[in-house]
Amino acid sequence: MAFAFTKWQGCGNDFVLVDARKSGLFANVAELSKQVCDRHYGIGADGLIFVLPSSVADFCMRIFNADGSEAEMCGNGIRCFARLVYDEGMTEKESFSVETGAGILVPRIVKEAGKQPCVEVDMGEPVLEAKRIPVKGFGEERVIAKEIEVLGKTYQATCVSMGNPHCVVFVGNVDDVAMESVGPAFERHTWFPKRTNTEFVAVQDRTHLRMRVWERGASVTLACGTGACASLVAAVLNGRAERSAEVELDGGRLQIAWSDNNHIYMTGPAERVFSGVYEGESEC
Repeated sequence: MAFAFTKWQGCGNDFVLVDARKSGLFANVAELSKQVCDRHYGIGADGLIFVLPSSVADFCMRIFNADGSEAEMCGNGIRCFARLVYDEGMTEKESFSVETGAGILVPRIVKEAGKQPCVEVDMGEPVLEAKRIPVKGFGEERVIAKEIEVLGKTYQATCVSMGNPHCVVFVGNVDDVAMESVGPAFERHTWFPKRTNTEFVAVQDRTHLRMRVWERGASVTLACGTGACASLVAAVLNGRAERSAEVELDGGRLQIAWSDNNHIYMTGPAERVFSGVYEGESEC
């Protein structure tokens, strides 16, 4: 299988994007995602994103993780998606609707003289009821600073859904967290029937959070947009931050605001890396 692609990154969270408006979603897409995202034998990315037509929005976005699983949404991914469709002339609108597994979201291209455009995304309302995130054992209750035992250690967990599940843990220093062992243990903990993304967050001050992330289906990544949104919500719920703050990730910085209308707004960069044609696996 050969197809044209463009690789983009948002705060170091990188994606292969494919315009599939005419072809539709490819066959065996889970296996294809594993091959494409492989950093040794493929293009290399955290996820594979398709631009598809929609009957309810201007576009439809579907994203598959590096392990082949499909994600409901991706904050950095939708900014890259937005820049692609705008830069490639698929739309002339600077604000448009995108159908995702987390509902219809609205990105907006933000232009500033002399700088690369940023993208602001209305990420919708955070989901806080446990069974809707989902988190087992709490019913309709909010999971705020609840004790969870992982690998023999007790943490305080605050859980949020931004269309996909997140478990936020506040720590003194994010660099002290053994991500490669703790991350997968959180992801597959019995609390989380659909697995979870896990954010380890150090509060620098009330308008500055430092975050590292273990992403469900992608392991440690340089950034997670929905995770940054969930981290701000968790910080506000725990009385640790204002409703607008900068979230510093390994790969860059995002501005997150929890508006009075209960919507979360995320603003950050999205940059083209390169374009090409993927020709698939070959045998000698």
